[in-house]
Amino acid sequence: MRTVIPTDKRRNASSDGGNVGFKMRQLPFMGVIFTVMMYIVYRTTNYQYYETEMETKLHPFETVEDNDLPSVKLRDLPRGIMQPRSDLELKPPWSKSSRSKVNVTTDKNLLAMPVGIKQKENVDSVVRKFRAVNFTIILFHYDGKVDGWWDLDWSDKAIHILAHNQTKWWFAKRFLHPDIVSIYDYIFLWDEDLGVEHFNPRRYLDIVKSEGLEISQPALDPNSTEIHHRITIRARMKKFHRRVYELRGKTRCSNISEGPPCSGFVEGMAPVFSRAAWYCAWHLIQNDLVHGWGMDMKLGYCAQGDRTKNVGVVDSEYIVHKGIQTLGGTGELSLRKSKKIRKVRSRTSTFDSRAEIRRQSTWELKVFKERWNQAVQQDKYWIDPFPRQQKRRNKRESKVFDIYD
Repeated sequence: MRTVIPTDKRRNASSDGGNVGFKMRQLPFMGVIFTVMMYIVYRTTNYQYYETEMETKLHPFETVEDNDLPSVKLRDLPRGIMQPRSDLELKPPWSKSSRSKVNVTTDKNLLAMPVGIKQKENVDSVVRKFRAVNFTIILFHYDGKVDGWWDLDWSDKAIHILAHNQTKWWFAKRFLHPDIVSIYDYIFLWDEDLGVEHFNPRRYLDIVKSEGLEISQPALDPNSTEIHHRITIRARMKKFHRRVYELRGKTRCSNISEGPPCSGFVEGMAPVFSRAAWYCAWHLIQNDLVHGWGMDMKLGYCAQGDRTKNVGVVDSEYIVHKGIQTLGGTGELSLRKSKKIRKVRSRTSTFDSRAEIRRQSTWELKVFKERWNQAVQQDKYWIDPFPRQQKRRNKRESKVFDIYD
């Protein structure tokens, strides 16, 4: 006796078998999707853990209110009483102003300079310019002669820090921590041998703010005693510039030159940092490399974005670099003009401090480059935001049509 299966049931069985087959074929594909998703989750979690760990190491004084779990060391304090930041504002114990609430919305800016008594007259002229627009002043005395400054009417309103024979970057690393200077919009970290006859701090900051320059410097008068990079020379017909074109000399800059010293570059004698840029730059300063050689080539990484746009040289407010060698030098003559004097001294003295400083600086430059390269190799999560340009533009575009841009 033959059993007859209804047509509808045969169709359903065939359909069910097809569905099962289709689902079976989907399983390997779904497995691949699941594996990929799990890998993405793993890498994301691992990266977040790495970022958190690095942030803790690099910025241990983070605001407690920003963290869900305060440090174990602070667990016995109520959050509202904790103040993780400070500033460099003087607060006399008898001042009534200390009882009033500080106006945190007021613009505040900082000028920090290493100084020696031999450059007192020039420092005085610089400080008076900045005091006129309510800058906070901090002087790093490397020669120990603080008492020689008290006759200046602004001296008791400045902060004086003394450490014998220390450099600007040594002082900055130890006394300008980002959490200490976080109330300042801009930090001017200048040398003491700068002429400011043609410089106005207020007009300078107006340009920096309007053009979005996170790192900048005033241009150098072409008649300055020492000029090391073409990009820092003043362009007479411009308000500011971000790059330079130069086809002569050792360093050549064309419109395919993407980085320092052709663009995204300021020199170490008169840098100006925004608050955010200084937070980054402070971490770039090496604690044991006190001369700062090599840092100027890497400061563009602290420009909070595109260094070709956020780093610039202001031409309309310019300075004169006198090139006076003070730390370890005479404090009167530039390095070039004092060559003959050094030759005479070398015959009578077995120790040349300037030569030793030069050797130390050269060694530090080598060490800094090695550390940078090693850090790049070891940080597997770091991606260079400024990869070298591989494409070659048309030769016509490479021809120079203006020295500055």
